Formats: sequence, C-alpha cells, structure tokens
Amino acid sequence: MAKKADIGGKRLISLDPEAWAQWVTSVSGLRTLDVLSSEFQWISRESDVLIKVSSPDLGEFLILNELQLHYSSKMPKRMTAYAALAREKYDLPVYPVLINILPPNQDPEIPAFFESTFLGLQARQDYQVINLWEVEVDQVFTQPLPALLPFVPVVRGGENEDVVRRAVQELRQNQQLAEFEPLLAFFARFVLELPLVQEIMRWDMAVLRESPWYEQILQEGRQEGKQEGLIEVARNMLRKGMSVKEVVELSGLSVELVKQLKVPKAE
Repeated sequence: MAKKADIGGKRLISLDPEAWAQWVTSVSGLRTLDVLSSEFQWISRESDVLIKVSSPDLGEFLILNELQLHYSSKMPKRMTAYAALAREKYDLPVYPVLINILPPNQDPEIPAFFESTFLGLQARQDYQVINLWEVEVDQVFTQPLPALLPFVPVVRGGENEDVVRRAVQELRQNQQLAEFEPLLAFFARFVLELPLVQEIMRWDMAVLRESPWYEQILQEGRQEGKQEGLIEVARNMLRKGMSVKEVVELSGLSVELVKQLKVPKAE
C-alpha cells in the first residue's frame, strides 16, 4: 500500500501532468500519454509518480518523479534502482527527477548522479535534482504549476504573507486543488507565525494531521536517521509559538526532549 505522501504526490502531479513534465525536463511540446504504476516488485518503496510522455523529437519516454520531504544520502542509489526497474518494466528511456521539498539544516552537497567502480567495472546514473527552496515563486503562478501551489511557503520568495494568501485563494478557487489546503497549511507553519497561519487558513492541529506529509515527517527521523534534523525543526516550531504537545505530535520526539529544547540556553 502506498504511503499518504506518495498518493498526495501522484494526485498533485496528475492535475496537470503536461505542465509538470515540461517544467522538470525543460522540454516544450511534451504530450502526456499515461500516468503509470510505479510499484516495483523487488523494492519496498514506490517512486512517487511515473509519467509516460511523447515528444516529436524524442519519441516516447518515461519521467520518473521522486518527491522527498528531506534529502537522504540514500537517494543516489535509490534513483539508480528506480530508473533501472522502470526501464526494464516498460522498455523505454527514463528521465529520473528528484524533487527535494525542505532544505537541509546544514549544507550537504546534493549529487545529481550515482557512480560506482568495482573490479575495474564502472556504473553511473545521472538524474535531475530540483530543490524547491531554489525555485522562484513567480514560476508557480505564471507558468502555471498547480502541483506546486501547496509548496508555495517553502519556495524562494514564498514566505511572504501576501504570497501565501494568494496561494490559498487559488487553491480555494479550484475544486480539485482545494483538498490540498491542509498541505499548504502544513508548510506555511515553517515560515509564518502560528496566529497568522490560523487567521489565513483557519488552521489547527486537526487540519495539520490531514496533510499527506504529516505521517512522513513523523516517521522520517526513525527511518532515515534524521534525529538531528527533527530537533532543529522542533526548535523552529517552538520559536514560532507552537506548544510542547503540538511539537511532540508533529516531530515524534519525546516530551522530555522537547521540554529541554524549550528551555533557553544559558549565556
């Protein structure tokens, strides 16, 4: 069974797959033929979205989209495996794309390839990397890219109150997009104060739990060894005015640890 995050990604991209495909590849004139199953028998985790497209110049090929809340050092190997399995299953060229949603707490290098050498044999897989925090918010509204509307608060220039209000308005004007308002509320909490988010979106913890990324951020610390990253996120939430209980529910950290984070450091 696919995770909520996977289902959310597929539904978002499926709103306008051709606009998405042209954006991630920078190739105009692509035509979407199908949104394919991304479940592979021999791996435990599905790729988010696999799109079959056609181009007059390139012919038919696959775009393999992998959405990650936080970048993981395991992704180069995963992207290589996903691309190989998709190529084997559908017998088409594959264009892999890794989309990272939230920036790392430090500044690790995010490679756009996997490379290995063993006994003189070399293997390499390149893939496109898109970091949402480097995407200009104007692109979301002008292209337009409806799949990115819920992520507006975390793209470059999207932390502005007026911009978030505009994104909320566009979500509510489209019945298909309106269901992703909880996801926008989730990311708005990373950049705006809690009372302002509540005023803009009538947001509370119940709405947050509806976000398809809520369960993923709870699990990431355990699954990917992101304890340090979760602690930094928890500190930020406390600074923004969230209660200890809310931070515990969101981060998955212990009550004792969150209480320690809340205590100001001695000068």
